[in-house]
Amino acid sequence: MLVISVILLGVCVVASLALGSRFVRWHELIDGLFRPDIDSYAANVVRKRISRTVFSLFCGAALGVSGSLMQAVTRNPIADPSILGVNTGAALFVVCGMAFLNISTADQYIWLALAGSTVTAVFVFGIGSMGRGGATPLKLVLAGAATTAALSSLVTAIIIPRSYVMDQFRFWQVGSVGAGSWDAIATFIPFLAVGLLIGFVVGPALNALALGDDVATGLGVRTGTLRLVAALAAVLLCGAATALAGPIGFVGLLATHLIRLTLGPDLRVIIPMSAIAGAVILTISDVIGRLAGSPGELEVGVVTAFVGAPLLILLATRAKVRSI
Repeated sequence: MLVISVILLGVCVVASLALGSRFVRWHELIDGLFRPDIDSYAANVVRKRISRTVFSLFCGAALGVSGSLMQAVTRNPIADPSILGVNTGAALFVVCGMAFLNISTADQYIWLALAGSTVTAVFVFGIGSMGRGGATPLKLVLAGAATTAALSSLVTAIIIPRSYVMDQFRFWQVGSVGAGSWDAIATFIPFLAVGLLIGFVVGPALNALALGDDVATGLGVRTGTLRLVAALAAVLLCGAATALAGPIGFVGLLATHLIRLTLGPDLRVIIPMSAIAGAVILTISDVIGRLAGSPGELEVGVVTAFVGAPLLILLATRAKVRSI
């Protein structure tokens, strides 16, 4: 599966560089990648797409690992940043920054999105933990849905009377990797590296947590600390990706379930493989959006929603929203 995943990843990279409103032939692709002395239109198109492709891979990996960590921490098979309201919380803080603080740069977006993601994640988990039974999957999903609706209303209330914010926000809100630049990638890399490192390290302990809190405690796992660290890594990855690419939904849900279905429940495998699967899903969705919307493009957030929403319905009906 690792070999197959790497091959798929390579195919997606080639497709992202070659396909779009301007199709690039093989020799033109080689010229753009390895012959800087060539200054043809096709070669420049390829070079322009390199940063977009790298950005798409990084965002997909971040969202894939974020989804797997959220599912492990909440023991909820349909947990995802978009379902639990984390994306909407990041969007609200970014909108507030645009409207009241006049921010416009990627590094400013990141800190606001991280703050919004963190506050929303804590709020949703707190609401979902109230009452008998603690944080059950169904209660978390309902809390996330209600929070998303409330925060979306606040976002609308802020941008409607401010046309300049609406113009700036509406392109970001859909979710797109088209604005991926080397500056955005450089801003993203530290957050991605820290989040992935934490996710890979806590994988074995999360396997114990899947057996239940009592068993995990008996095995020497500090369940409260583990949940906090894993949740922070998930929010870090999701918040940074959302700040730069917009609230792209369902990538974590798709990636984690595909890996779990093919490779089993071991989180030591699921977490790193979800990074590859997320990168593949987001990159191929970007290519599909470019081809479907040619000569323009259909934003990748729309494509992932078209695929992810039916999957969510299928999982909710077949799995009956059981814990994992």
